[in-house]
Amino acid sequence: MAKKAKASKKTPKRSRGKIPKKAKTPAKKSVKTAGRMKTAQKASLSSSGKAPLTAETGAATQATLKKTPVPVKPGKVTPAKPRGKEPVTMEELLAQTGYELHGVKRGELIEGTVTDISKRMVLVDIGGKTEGLVVDKEYEAAREFIRELAVGDAITVYVLSPENDRGQILLSLKKAASDRTWEKFEEAEKTGEIMTVRGLEVNQGGVIVHADSVQGFVPSSQFGRMWMGKMEELVGKSFQVQVIEVDREKNRLIFSEKQVSEAEELKKRAEALKQIQVGASYDGSVSGIVAFGMFVTVDVPIGKLKVKNEKLKVKGEKTEKKQVVGKVEGLVHISEISWEKVDDTRNYFKVGANVKVKVLGIDAASGKLNLSVKQLTPDPWEGIEEKYPSGKKFKGKVSRVAPFGAFVTLEPGIEGLLHISKIPAGGEPEDGQNIEVYIEQVDREHRRMSLGMVLTEVPVGYK
Repeated sequence: MAKKAKASKKTPKRSRGKIPKKAKTPAKKSVKTAGRMKTAQKASLSSSGKAPLTAETGAATQATLKKTPVPVKPGKVTPAKPRGKEPVTMEELLAQTGYELHGVKRGELIEGTVTDISKRMVLVDIGGKTEGLVVDKEYEAAREFIRELAVGDAITVYVLSPENDRGQILLSLKKAASDRTWEKFEEAEKTGEIMTVRGLEVNQGGVIVHADSVQGFVPSSQFGRMWMGKMEELVGKSFQVQVIEVDREKNRLIFSEKQVSEAEELKKRAEALKQIQVGASYDGSVSGIVAFGMFVTVDVPIGKLKVKNEKLKVKGEKTEKKQVVGKVEGLVHISEISWEKVDDTRNYFKVGANVKVKVLGIDAASGKLNLSVKQLTPDPWEGIEEKYPSGKKFKGKVSRVAPFGAFVTLEPGIEGLLHISKIPAGGEPEDGQNIEVYIEQVDREHRRMSLGMVLTEVPVGYK
């Protein structure tokens, strides 16, 4: 029986069902846990002196430690901020951000802010769903203006298309570039800034120039002497000018080359204008002859200036005072050249000729003078009644023939009319013919004289 029992211990019977799992792992865990508990008990006894924990109390303690949360130090706790209502619609989102969304229309002018600038494109925030674009031809047209732009600049843009096939807003900077250019010219007019322009075309009045994408004009009178008669050489070339007139509404932009090339002379001219007195006479020279008269440049003394003189070093002096002369241009009208009737100024003066003139008036706006040559000679109509009494005969020369009669010159500045009713049939005088006349009537106030023809023979049909 004993042998059978040993055999049964070695070969236990197996059931035909599932093989049961061996329960070795929990046993090992229980042994390890018991060891840990004993160690904890010893530590507890050594520290607190209390009774050791049993297996049941140890398991309960572990369960309690797992459930109890680990406390956090107060210094590291960050309280959560209260959150408002979450935006649901686009309107609520825009209201929270403070951003205003604007619709745009074709042809509209809108204020915007530059957000980005590249080699081919400019982005502008105009308050729309997307940023507006300046690209392609519009970019090339405003390239010079774009060079002066910076991110953050406020500009005015023109809406070319509120939405293209890609959903983009297309803009133009032509209006902004034009405004900026005109503002630049207005500022230059105030400050006297010197600008560079390029000649495009020469016409009768002066030179059309190109300046910062805008066309301007330099009148012939605003060129210095160095360019007189040579303005054609300025076509295609750059030269310096100053702005003298700006009118944005009329698209009028006027420059002066003279104020740059003859700046020092113009300063003297301004001082000379202050010294000139109406009624005084001055020496000058003929600077130009036109159909309606001639231009004379007048020399006006404006003071003395100390200048260096190398020859004075021997005497121990290095400077001397020299008379400074300002030059002012004026017009002598054809009626002020002589007391007699003048048909062509060239018959009396030539360019470069020295002449003495009298100042009749000063045009402060243009800085030019109204001059006269004849006012320096006696007026032949003074005492005309005593010199040419009625009924007295005089010899004269026919100066011109008109349908209503002939004009006869008795002396330079004294001319009378021989009416056609006083001319016998067949005895009409010719231009340049010397004839004898008598004085019928003299009107000194209106400078008129009526003449009668002295007959040398009895006219046909005379009774």
